[in-house]
Parts: sequence; structure tokens; C-alpha cells
Amino acid sequence: MIIRLAEDADFAGFLGLAAQVEHWFGPMVEDVGFHDAVREHIRRSRALVAVSPGPELLGGLLFGAEAPVHHVHWLVISRQARGKGVGRALMSDATRRWVRGPGTVEVVTFGADHPGAVVSGARVFYERLGFAAAEAADPGPEGGSRQIFRRAVS
Repeated sequence: MIIRLAEDADFAGFLGLAAQVEHWFGPMVEDVGFHDAVREHIRRSRALVAVSPGPELLGGLLFGAEAPVHHVHWLVISRQARGKGVGRALMSDATRRWVRGPGTVEVVTFGADHPGAVVSGARVFYERLGFAAAEAADPGPEGGSRQIFRRAVS
């Protein structure tokens, strides 16, 4: 597996990843706002992809590096790659590239009562990376609960 900056040619791969999780996050594949966000992150060199031999992305990450509060804007791992260290590798690379302390890294993920909270493994994933559950966030576009997870960096 290789983690690298995303390129324009990776746009379709981001949409493929989005299609796998729309049932949890709401519509993205046809959403012009999502398209614009992906393209802007790629243009600003704030998007990473995990690749291996084959046409499909293993994972993708969109990151905001505005110190002192850094934001994971979007992180999705393909179905076949979940639980194999791809998310950890993307987060490690993003942290190495863009995070300078002191400050925090924040991500909005599923609230504890969201159906995707357990099935996706997202909350446990962030906890294992040292994030702690913080305050509630606005509901997602599908109406499900969301919560901020935060990790201090020095």
C-alpha cells in the first residue's frame, strides 16, 4: 500500500468511496458541493489516497491544516480494505505532513446512537488513535447524530 497526495485523476475514486458510505453519511456522489470540496482539497494538496495495484482506491482523506485546530474533513476506507490498517496509515501520513502543535486535531463522526457508529467502527477507530469523544455536532444530512472527537497535539 502507498499513501500519496491525491491527484485530479483520483476524483472518480473518491466518488467510488463515497458511494460505499452514502447510506451512513447521506448523498455525496451526485452532490456538487461534495465534488467541489474534493476538487478543492486536491487542488490545495490537502487530500490523500491509499493505493495498491488495481484500479480502485483503498481509502481517501480530506484534511484541513489550519493550526491550531486541524480538521479531518472526510475519511473513508473501501469495504475490502477496512480493518487492514489503511485508515491508520492515512491518518499517520496526514499528521506527519500537516499537523504542528500545540493544538488539536478534530473530526466529526457518528454519535453513539447512530446506526453506523458500531457497524462502521469509526468511533473505536478514532479512540484507538488517541481521540476522545467531545461535544455533540450538528446532525448529518441524513438526519443522524454526530459527535466531535478531539486529540491534543504538542
